[in-house]
Order: sequence, then structure tokens, then C-alpha cells
Amino acid sequence: MNIRSYRYVKTKSFIIMGIFAVFLSHCATVPGTGRKQFKLIPNSQMSSMGESSYKEVMAKSKLSADQTKVAMIRRVGENIAKAAEVFLTAQGRESELKYYKWEYNLIDDDKTINAWAMPGGKIAFYTGILKLADTEDQVAVIMGHEVAHVLANHGNERMSQGLLVQFGGLALSKIIQNKPEATQQVFMTAFGLGSTVGLLLPFSRKHEYEADQIGLILMHRSGYKTQAAVDFWVKMTKLSKNSPPEFLSTHPPSEKRVEEIKKHIAELK
Repeated sequence: MNIRSYRYVKTKSFIIMGIFAVFLSHCATVPGTGRKQFKLIPNSQMSSMGESSYKEVMAKSKLSADQTKVAMIRRVGENIAKAAEVFLTAQGRESELKYYKWEYNLIDDDKTINAWAMPGGKIAFYTGILKLADTEDQVAVIMGHEVAHVLANHGNERMSQGLLVQFGGLALSKIIQNKPEATQQVFMTAFGLGSTVGLLLPFSRKHEYEADQIGLILMHRSGYKTQAAVDFWVKMTKLSKNSPPEFLSTHPPSEKRVEEIKKHIAELK
């Protein structure tokens, strides 16, 4: 083996061992499912970032003046959040409760069928999604799902994955820096496509399934009817006929989602 080849192998080995060491030292467990996850960012920092981003969005948004709907969103949110706190405490994770400062707002936008959650427990609904979630139980489906994303630290995991992919890209560019420019471009393009389709998108779909599962547990503990999850996603199925193929989508197809939800409801019963 010549000196250049030796250096190449040595550099590659060090990078691989470094990535592996970082991965092992930042492993955590998702409450409720037990899945191992990779987190680089402290929960306190994620909560602070989530609160800052939430305030920024709220400042730019028109909040709903419909006090009946706003009251329902907040009532459901408080019920689900209480169940979430009991859920964490039962698993010996009460030390994590200090990272959550729950807040729920309804944004006046009938064209947007969406809801989302920031790390730390900041949640927003759009009035557009209430056209589909027309009962309090169905609102609880969405709320349970969003609170579950927060409990499972999915935002932290996604950001950590992104940082790991960036690190991997830098490592790859270092390894192939002496190869022809055309070869380098092929390697980097393949890496970008592979990391997106092979890592980030599958994890995003896994997060959605996981949030559905944990959300149903929170609904059940809050006294809401879990069958409402099936009813809601059947409606969503009718809106997703033109969605991209599953392997290129961050969300699982609604039909498959409904089947998984039915399985989890049967397990809860």
C-alpha cells in the first residue's frame, strides 16, 4: 500500500469511528415506543428555539376571533397535555416536564389545512383544518399527534440528523478531495440523494407513524374516542389522491396510516 492509499484508508477509518462515537454518545429513547433515537441538541436549547420561532410566527399571523373555536382548541390542548405529563411521569421521565410550556393558538386561515408543534410545547392550528376535524374528538386526534411529536423529541432528532448529514458530506468531500472534479460531483450528488431518500425521508415517515401511535395513547388517557382518528384520516385520504409516492414523501400515505391506526386502537382496547 502506497502512502496516499494509506492516508486515504486512515482518514476514512478515523471519520467512520468518529461518527460512530458521536452516534453512541447521543442516543436517547422515545417515550411510549422505546425506539432509540439520535439527539445532538440539549432539550433546553430546543425549547428556547421553539419558543422564539413560535412568537415570530404568531406575530405575523392573524389569530382567530372565534372564541368558541379558540376555547375548544385550548381545552383539548390542556386535556392532552395533562395526559402527556402523567404519561411521562409514569415512565420515570418527570425531569423532562420542565422543558414544556404548553401554548395553543388558532390561526385564522381557512385555506390552510394544517397544524404543527414547536419543541417545548408550542402548538398552532389553522382554521382550515377544522373543516375536516368537525368534532372535539377529531380535534383531539390532531392535538394528540402534535403533542406526541413534542414528547418524542422529533424536532431535535430531525435537526440532529441534518447536522449528521452535513458532517458526513464534509467528511466525504475530505476523503475524495484528490479525485477528479467530475468524480467528486458524482459522489456528492449520490450522497445528497442517498441521505435524503435513504435517511431523512424514512425517518420523517417513521416520526409520523410514531406520533399517531403516541397520540392515540394520549387521546385514550384523556377520555376521547380513538375511533375519531379513523374518521379523520379517512377524510384526509380523499384529499391526498395526488400525493407523491411514499418513498419520496415525508408523510405516509393516508390509506396505510388508517390501517396502522386501526391496529393501535385494537391494542388500546
